[in-house]
Amino acid sequence: MKFRFAAVAMTTTLFVGLVSAQTPLPTPAPTPAPAAAPATVATPPAPVPSVSKAWVLMDYATGQVLAGENANVQLAPASITKVMTSYVIAAEVKNGKVRPDDQVMMTERAWREGGAGTDGSYSGFPVNQTARLEDMEKGMAIQSGNDAAIALAEHVAGSEEAFASLMNSYAAKIGMKDSHFVNAHGLSAPGHHSTAYDLALLGRAMVRDYPETYAYNKVKEFTVGNITQPNRNLLLWRDQSVDGIKTGHTSEAGYCLMSSAQRGDQRLIAVVLGGSSEKQRADDSLALLNWGFRFFETHRMYEPGKVVAEHKVWKGKADNVQLGVAQPLLVSVPRGRYNDLKPSIDVPKTLEAPFTAGQQIGTLKVMLDGKVVAQAPLVAVAAVEEAGFFKRLWDSFWMWWESE
Repeated sequence: MKFRFAAVAMTTTLFVGLVSAQTPLPTPAPTPAPAAAPATVATPPAPVPSVSKAWVLMDYATGQVLAGENANVQLAPASITKVMTSYVIAAEVKNGKVRPDDQVMMTERAWREGGAGTDGSYSGFPVNQTARLEDMEKGMAIQSGNDAAIALAEHVAGSEEAFASLMNSYAAKIGMKDSHFVNAHGLSAPGHHSTAYDLALLGRAMVRDYPETYAYNKVKEFTVGNITQPNRNLLLWRDQSVDGIKTGHTSEAGYCLMSSAQRGDQRLIAVVLGGSSEKQRADDSLALLNWGFRFFETHRMYEPGKVVAEHKVWKGKADNVQLGVAQPLLVSVPRGRYNDLKPSIDVPKTLEAPFTAGQQIGTLKVMLDGKVVAQAPLVAVAAVEEAGFFKRLWDSFWMWWESE
């Protein structure tokens, strides 16, 4: 009896030791920094716009907010609305609902509500005549033509009201939780609002999903008939790295600017709402972009298919499941702080097979100064099949034993 008890005790000790050796790594090793960073000082605060109702600076690759104020306050977005209009049109083209060479009619309503006789910006396409969808969209993006926005909305959805419903559906898919659109052009209207954060998400989605349509926003001027109008984004002339996105202005919204620039592999998106002038919104937006590029950097910490950690698996043909990420995990950090990141994993203590490749099992979090700066699902790198009857029975016994 003593021998049997000792044998069981020894087996248990060995098993527990094995389990301990196969528990998840508490700090999975990230991709090493490219080179040893020199000593750094604290990152200075972002240059707050001199006049604004809300603003935000976002890293394009990660979606991280680097700085901002009142980023989730609902405000009138003015003509930045037209970026949402462009996004919907690009999506509908991709889905085969409309085509770039469609002939779009400049209707009486579009001309009357958004044409040259109004106080807003217009494209100049003749009333009751047609133009290619692609050309009219350029008139909207480059010249900020309200008439073009209305005509395009009517062509895509039958009416501007129906198009606004499409805008809200696509906005929800993008993740714009605090936005609601009632028109395609952005002139002030009850219930028409967005936030600096939502608009940054929209700019990010536009660059990512429809880069060819996004490229219209960097064109400096566009001609319709004998009328040539410049792009109102002054940053296109000031900084070659700036390639968009959209200006806006109404008496309610003030002067607004959603801007984006790319330097090397890094892209940033800035949104300034409620400025006092074209120059001021441009000055403040460029200051934000320069600050972001100077003091932040983006790293790819983990690549898909690479093993981040391993965890003990019960009732499986394999004893462990290898864990990794399904998509590259990127993180934006102040320059020189990459080696200060603290990764950790959150995985259930007990895992039972089977697992399919790509199945989510836990979460990988990356901390800096006690705050989560990035996280991603942890998935099975490879499948773990269910074991045979006797292996499952044996594991069931030991699971019961350990639970006592």
